Amino acid sequence: MYFLRRLAMLVPLLLVISFLAFVLVRVAPGGPFDRERQPASPEIKRQIEARYHLNEPIWKQYLRYLGDLAHGDFGPSLKYRSQNVNDIIAQALPVSVLLGMMAFGFALGVGIPIGYLTALRRGRWEDHAGSFFAILMVCIPGFVVAPVLIMLFAIKWRLLPVALWASPWHVILPVTALGLYFSGRIARLMREGMLNAMQAEYITTARAKGLGENAVLLKHAFRLAVLPVVSYSGPLLADLLTGAFVIETIFQIPGLGAFIVNGSLNRDYTMVVGLVVLYAALLVVLNLIVDFVYTLLDPRVKYE
Repeated sequence: MYFLRRLAMLVPLLLVISFLAFVLVRVAPGGPFDRERQPASPEIKRQIEARYHLNEPIWKQYLRYLGDLAHGDFGPSLKYRSQNVNDIIAQALPVSVLLGMMAFGFALGVGIPIGYLTALRRGRWEDHAGSFFAILMVCIPGFVVAPVLIMLFAIKWRLLPVALWASPWHVILPVTALGLYFSGRIARLMREGMLNAMQAEYITTARAKGLGENAVLLKHAFRLAVLPVVSYSGPLLADLLTGAFVIETIFQIPGLGAFIVNGSLNRDYTMVVGLVVLYAALLVVLNLIVDFVYTLLDPRVKYE
């Protein structure tokens, strides 16, 4: 029932988000046709606005937009007039999702082992080195790491391509730049979770029963310690999807980041509102999946 209620709340939530985005993007200064290379005459401009129903009151435009959205139509792009928003999403969303999921895997693959090791080596040099790495990564955002990686690996050493998204080699730098920041957070969560798990009563009981240390740590303590990381996975995926905008722009990756940035700058109303609604739906669904996974890892958790 809990998950059904969460799904039922998705529709009113998306309605509120779409309304706010729809109104805010229209009350902002400027319009979608103000940056044309050859400014149109007032008569031509009125005809274009009438074609896209921009001459109607905002409430009427919003109702028209909701009718199209109910049929899965995000509307035409006011900037890329040969395409509609659905075509752009179908083309760019897989790239953004692939980048985000690879960065997510990178962050988990780096952060969990470091957090696990620093907890086992508490107070030793491994703990200090791992904790320093985690703090350093948390303090340096991806848009700062990205130029450094480009300067070193692409320009100075010429080991990897600078930008674009044409081969597996093009993936390494943007995934690293995006994933390092979150790997530091995961390492800190994993370390604290592991330290708390190692002090739990059932861990002491397992050791008293004669279980080997590796079995106690991997089969019992690790499962409890990873729960904070699972809880953080929902916001982490949200940050990866939204934070990838800057990384996609730096590396000229043909994902949704460039379209939402250009759409905001060019007042492409349908593009901005469509992508905001899409991301809101993705974030709600991702958090719902994380809640479900949490119940699988910890049977004590029950949602009512």
